[in-house]
Amino acid sequence: MPQMAPISWFLLFIVFSVALLLFNFLNYYSFLPSSPLTSLHQKIEQKPLNWKW
Repeated sequence: MPQMAPISWFLLFIVFSVALLLFNFLNYYSFLPSSPLTSLHQKIEQKPLNWKW
């Protein structure tokens, strides 16, 4: 069986690393979070905290 030269292993490693990074970047930036406009309409009700020491 023929063996691969070290430069071929390195090139294969580079290709798979770039493919992994590209896949991760595409997955990360394809998700668009919803805008926080819905939180502006809903006010958070805070009850005053009366500490009794």
